[in-house]
Amino acid sequence: MKHVPSEDDQPTLSEADGIRYLHFGSEWIQGAMAVADPAALVLEYTRQMMAWLLFVPPPKAPQAIANLGLGAGSLTRFCLKRTRSPVRVVEWNPQVVAVCDMYFKLKPTQRRLQVECEDAALWVANPENHETCPVVMVDLYDSEARGPVRDTVEFYRDCRRVVGEEAGVLSVNLFGAHESFEHNLANIDAAFDGQVLLLPEMDAGNRIALALTGDVTPLDAGLLLARAEQVEAEFGLPARRWARSLLRRPR
Repeated sequence: MKHVPSEDDQPTLSEADGIRYLHFGSEWIQGAMAVADPAALVLEYTRQMMAWLLFVPPPKAPQAIANLGLGAGSLTRFCLKRTRSPVRVVEWNPQVVAVCDMYFKLKPTQRRLQVECEDAALWVANPENHETCPVVMVDLYDSEARGPVRDTVEFYRDCRRVVGEEAGVLSVNLFGAHESFEHNLANIDAAFDGQVLLLPEMDAGNRIALALTGDVTPLDAGLLLARAEQVEAEFGLPARRWARSLLRRPR
């Protein structure tokens, strides 16, 4: 179960046109930061990962937002700046945490942030973490960057236990143009009783799945579009575009 670091998992950096990128020893981009605006979401898929805002508000302490997979810290920086929620990060590779501290302006000790160096599958399986994070964002890729490294039904069921049954959303970064996509989607469907929505595939191949629990906003056009307007105004995200795409083709 435990993922053991290899030479291919060593974080490396590149920079161009004011954007700093994280890699794991390959050309695949694992995260990005605008040097002049660190909290901005540079990559489109990271913006779409925030589409949970269409269904639930940012959680209030003691509950938190969970980020499984730190990458360059983009989602974590955004959530810390644009919400008041505590943020819990689960990152198995301590070198990634160190690189985010040194080069991506994310201090592990800053207020409202808790960084835990652990395998995400073990973390979600721990009963102490169940029903603590009504929002969980999963972005778990290795140096191959072609499919999530944690993708079993058991893993997604444990994610559901972390989210809880009251009202929550799991947001997962999938790769639509890869054989892992259908496998992951089937397992998320099984874990969440088919309550899964898909945003359109992006040019880079990423596709975001949103799995819902409890009493979340249904796909009612009026309610969803009204919420999208609020999200767009408050967070500067293209939420109305997301809402329209979900209404046209929820799956």
